[in-house]
Amino acid sequence: MMFPVRLAFLASASLLALASAAMAQDQPAGGDAADEAVVLEPITVDGQSETVMTSEGYVTGEARAATKTGTPLIEVPQSVSTVSEKQLDDRNPQTLLDALAYVPGARTGAYGFDPRFDAFFVRGFPATYTGRFRDGLREMNSPTAIFKTEPYGIEGITILKGPASALYGPASVGGLVDVISKRPLDEAFREVEVSYGSHDRKQVNVDLSGPANAEGTLLYRLTGVGRASGTEIEGFPDDRLYLAPAVTWRPDADTSLTVLGEVMDSRTGGTAAFENDGSDVTDIYSGDPRYNDFDQQQQRIGWEFEHRFDETFTVRQNARYAHIDNRLEYAYVVDPTTSPITRAAGLNAEEVHTVVLDNQLEARFDTGPVSHTLLVGADLGYVTYEQRNGFGAIPGEGTPPGLAFASAQDMLNAGVYVQDEMRFGNLALTLGARHDWLSAETETPDGAGGRSSTTEDDTDFSGRAGLSWRTDLGLVPYALYSTSFAPNVGILVDGTPARPTEGEQVEVGVKYQIPDTNAVITASLFDIRQTNGVVFDASSGVNEQVQLDLRSRGFEIEGAASFRNGLSLIASYAYVDLTIERGAAGTAGNRLSSVPHHTASLWADYTIPSGPAVGLGFGAGVRYVGASFGDDLNTFENDARVLVDAAVHYDLGGLDPDLEGTRLQVNATNLFDDREVTCTSGYCYREAGRSVIASLRYRW
Repeated sequence: MMFPVRLAFLASASLLALASAAMAQDQPAGGDAADEAVVLEPITVDGQSETVMTSEGYVTGEARAATKTGTPLIEVPQSVSTVSEKQLDDRNPQTLLDALAYVPGARTGAYGFDPRFDAFFVRGFPATYTGRFRDGLREMNSPTAIFKTEPYGIEGITILKGPASALYGPASVGGLVDVISKRPLDEAFREVEVSYGSHDRKQVNVDLSGPANAEGTLLYRLTGVGRASGTEIEGFPDDRLYLAPAVTWRPDADTSLTVLGEVMDSRTGGTAAFENDGSDVTDIYSGDPRYNDFDQQQQRIGWEFEHRFDETFTVRQNARYAHIDNRLEYAYVVDPTTSPITRAAGLNAEEVHTVVLDNQLEARFDTGPVSHTLLVGADLGYVTYEQRNGFGAIPGEGTPPGLAFASAQDMLNAGVYVQDEMRFGNLALTLGARHDWLSAETETPDGAGGRSSTTEDDTDFSGRAGLSWRTDLGLVPYALYSTSFAPNVGILVDGTPARPTEGEQVEVGVKYQIPDTNAVITASLFDIRQTNGVVFDASSGVNEQVQLDLRSRGFEIEGAASFRNGLSLIASYAYVDLTIERGAAGTAGNRLSSVPHHTASLWADYTIPSGPAVGLGFGAGVRYVGASFGDDLNTFENDARVLVDAAVHYDLGGLDPDLEGTRLQVNATNLFDDREVTCTSGYCYREAGRSVIASLRYRW
């Protein structure tokens, strides 16, 4: 009964504020705080897309994902990290994990070298399934049908730290990662890039955009990638074909419709695992080149619609349909002592369909001295998948695996939410509330050739209350309380559906926009509690879910700056103390495996702005990952390590005006080829080795 009271109270207050605004339409929207807000200029890419993230170099001023309303990040009462388009250009990440490598509190190397899945943690909590968003909408995955991200197809990333369910519904308690797709530009833009790198990696990128008609009301963008590549494991490819068309229609200044599409066909190896010897990794590769393909086809199509009625009201609708079809062939070691080593084979196939929809009504108005940005919304997410698997011999050595039904699930989640951002002078109060309804049906084999069915229905309330104060010194201290609710797709090891995960967080922090300088510093303290969390175990390539309660307490500080002298940098440090409060026998009170107490990073890039060497630039980065435990029983440790990245680039237009728009670039990841062992959930992996990629890009 508490939910109706709480939601009705917030909704009533907001509706009363709307009524007051309707009787005072002649009053201008906004207040002192809005007038004094620092708004950074967007990065220039020969045109501008629909405003989802505005950045100047490495510093982001606005990211719509933070509040869904475009509030300047300096005013958002929550820790928010971003990866700008300039960062992506300079570091040239090849995976989503590479792109997140310098984000404080993001753990990206827990499973060593494994390009099959982008598995990551935020503030110590697994976020692979419930922390992935694309263009503000959740990416709903199934056990091995996990959406892949092509870094060349994105123009930025927003990372919200801590629970964000009051706005987004089902999401990881540690935070969510929202990947922003490339959108049509309002000026002509052309780019072709070729690259070659380690392990015979060959890739061609194409990006074309601009107006499609003389009036400029119709814009287009077409982004494509073709890659053929080996990896550090023989017989383990990393091939990809990617095509992402996008169209924007703007019939007038107040209306826009953007359609975003994607088709991706990828192939990697079926397993990246090596046979373990206790807490060490041997040289015995678990896979077999004769049976080692992981093929995945994924498609998505969706739209973003926005219409501004007047200075007060704006409506938006974001929607997406997405589909994955994959086939995973893998081998595993049965007996490493025989000669030759005895291996068997496994086969897994999954197909998943998802639909996500978010409807929003935004109202900006004043009630006396208080300015409001009110957001009311309703969304839903639907996922259906079926998994089939089998086991047998490697082809040529016996009967190969066949496919038999393993599990299936239909899940529907619907929610309604309301958020009111209120500003009085330099003081800002954000209140949000949401209610979710979950309905799921899970099927598993009944042991007699048929299927047994389990249904689940649940509801939950989540909320957020944040307070920030913009001081005359430019410091913005804030405090936040938020909760989360996230249903889990898939089944536990015992064949039962995973229960929804719940969490709550208390966070305090301070943000500082250095005056007259394009630099921002953010620091935060947090305490997060999670119940019924799900641990992702990638050792077998199957989502073997185990539920447990966790508590994460820590501190983060990060800074980003881009100066007029050509220097840009990002720096961060995070302390995360993640303990298991309820888990498997013998783990209560222990630290969760592979989550270090200390991580730190620094990346700097400098481009010579004038003189004979104008256009020549250098980049270097250092990532420190502290010691952690290799299993949840805390019986052995992963060593601390330092990883070094580097880049050199040259804009050839400084050498010859006829070469304007041509850029030569070389990027190295893990420059010194550190192959330290990382163990997660008791299984051990080697760190991904050195990768060097040279690229030649031409823009016109």
